[in-house]
Amino acid sequence: MYDVVIIGGGIVGLATALNLKHTNPKLKVAVLEKENKLAAHQTGHNSGVIHSGLYYKPGSFKAKNCLDGYHALVKFCEEEEIPFDLCGKVVVATREDQLPALKILHERGQQNGLKNLRLLDASELQEIEPHVKGIKGIYVPQTGIVDYRIVAEKYAEKFQALGGTIFLENKVEEIGETSNSLEITTNEQNLSTRQIVNCAGLQSDLVARLTGIKINYKIIPFRGEYYKLKEEKEYLVKHLIYPVPDPNFPFLGVHFTRMARGGIEAGPNAVLAFRREGYKKSDIHLGELADFLTYPGFRKVAAKYWKTGLGEMYRSFSKKAFTKALQELIPEIQENDLIVGGSGVRAQACDKDGGLIDDFLVMEGEKFINVGNAPSPAATASLAIGDQIAQMVLKKHK
Repeated sequence: MYDVVIIGGGIVGLATALNLKHTNPKLKVAVLEKENKLAAHQTGHNSGVIHSGLYYKPGSFKAKNCLDGYHALVKFCEEEEIPFDLCGKVVVATREDQLPALKILHERGQQNGLKNLRLLDASELQEIEPHVKGIKGIYVPQTGIVDYRIVAEKYAEKFQALGGTIFLENKVEEIGETSNSLEITTNEQNLSTRQIVNCAGLQSDLVARLTGIKINYKIIPFRGEYYKLKEEKEYLVKHLIYPVPDPNFPFLGVHFTRMARGGIEAGPNAVLAFRREGYKKSDIHLGELADFLTYPGFRKVAAKYWKTGLGEMYRSFSKKAFTKALQELIPEIQENDLIVGGSGVRAQACDKDGGLIDDFLVMEGEKFINVGNAPSPAATASLAIGDQIAQMVLKKHK
């Protein structure tokens, strides 16, 4: 009998597990992961950015958890000697019509407590990023880079050192309930527990359904594809370089990211993946695809964003179009400067009314806690989110 079983061995699940054992070492806690390694999906495929909290609406869960999580993550990396670099970033306005949104971002950053933000004119922008072409910008010194796979593995190591258990290659197939326990059936074993925390990411809505609760959203997978800059062209990028995001679309647009493992990534776009874990264009699951396409909420999203979606899909198949988008920030970039890079899949919660849920979504029941939506900056905020979920769990153990 376990006190708590966490489903999902990504960075949020592992941060929750670590927080639980830190706070109450007597709790018997297990993590179930269906893959043969931890951090196999969103955590292991993201761009490794330590987000500052610039974008998020003041007072939102994202804003609070990002700021708290940022400080906790930096402290954790320092204590555990995990390499990271607070290299800073610039957000660049290339057109006059982007200036109001840039101003809002600057105000949000200040309201969220970011320090030493600087508004830049065109000449100041050139001093910081000589190859960027923009009319105005914001310099954000608190942004950085880290390898989140290393961070997640360290969470797991410390959790196990405190007596926690991790089961790899354990896919949850059924969840039942008795008068005093929950019964979990995986492909490998049966477990009993008093509480379940669902941190299953791309599978989180399916796991939530196994618990028998009604949910009013579906996870829609969006693939983000990256190119890498050729080594001889890496000098074009000094910091992280972002465009002003479209305020109506929950993605940040193609940008340039220095990688903790070395090199410069350019991207991502945002296209519908044809299966939940569809990292390649050829990854297609007809049943899952039909499930997305027939969902009323997704059809409303498609009707609302069809023009943006077509542009993203075109960039997915046209290197020339992808290059053109990058040239808005750095005009010197040429098509032959780009090498095909990796990709990631974002679990985007979509409600029945066609709303793309932007904030973190955590639903608390008597015996279940479902993390329904944990998009970026969840990796940055992982320790803060993990602490918040752990407190929810611990309230039930008093």
